[in-house]
Amino acid sequence: MKKGIKIWSFREGTEIEECARLAKAAGFDGIELSLNESGELGLQTTEKEAIKIRNSIQEMGLEIAGLATGLYWSYAMTSESAANRTKAIDVCKKQLELAATLGVDTILVIPGAVGVDFIEGCEVIDYEKAYDRALKAISDLAQDAKMAGVSIGIENVWNKFLLSPLELRSFIDAVGSNYVGSYLDVGNIVHSGYPEQWIRILGHRIKKVHFKDYRRAAGGLHGFVDLLAGDVDYPAVMEALQEIGYSNYVTGEMIPPYTHYSEQIIFNTSAAMDAILGRTSY
Repeated sequence: MKKGIKIWSFREGTEIEECARLAKAAGFDGIELSLNESGELGLQTTEKEAIKIRNSIQEMGLEIAGLATGLYWSYAMTSESAANRTKAIDVCKKQLELAATLGVDTILVIPGAVGVDFIEGCEVIDYEKAYDRALKAISDLAQDAKMAGVSIGIENVWNKFLLSPLELRSFIDAVGSNYVGSYLDVGNIVHSGYPEQWIRILGHRIKKVHFKDYRRAAGGLHGFVDLLAGDVDYPAVMEALQEIGYSNYVTGEMIPPYTHYSEQIIFNTSAAMDAILGRTSY
């Protein structure tokens, strides 16, 4: 398995090149980038600009581990608004386009939501409507993914949707494309389940993996803690990943970064991941 770090783990506003430099210094194999509304890597980014970003990162000896986006919290494929649903689909198409240029094999996609507690005023969608809309959108986008040669990885996240590994497995199988699978976030599962069980149930459908940790006793968003400081059974997670033959990136997603000396979270995360991956020499 390869060791990655997500760009959201860095202090907000840090340029991509500086994030990559720190990731390399901390011993990561790759960095996961994010598509934003605007900025260095935004909806208006051209192929030429994306190639420049790719070359800059590769020249440092790093890979681009994946391409995520936070835009699906603003634009949802399950929204009551047709314009909002269309915008979400356009975001996904732009992700696929940029990922192909960046040399990324999988993008992270949130296929919509039934409701989101941590977004004030978020619309609540009937579950069955959300399922049908998401399934139609992802099934259509699977063709774009195939043309781009880039997979869509559906992230399990706190969206009150696709709440169990059995449901996510059924959803992926209903799409029926090798270009659609799971972008499994280990930490997001712990408040309601056991990530090692999800791994075995989803099996070969897992395209990418996020490493986070979560302390159940804290609850809510405050439950997310440094790797190895929470309740994720990482020995069991690693055993399950090895059982299914997973060999792609495991990427640390540490949100939010430290308030002070924010770069230190990158190095702490790298050291913790070395222990989890059995890369330590002690």
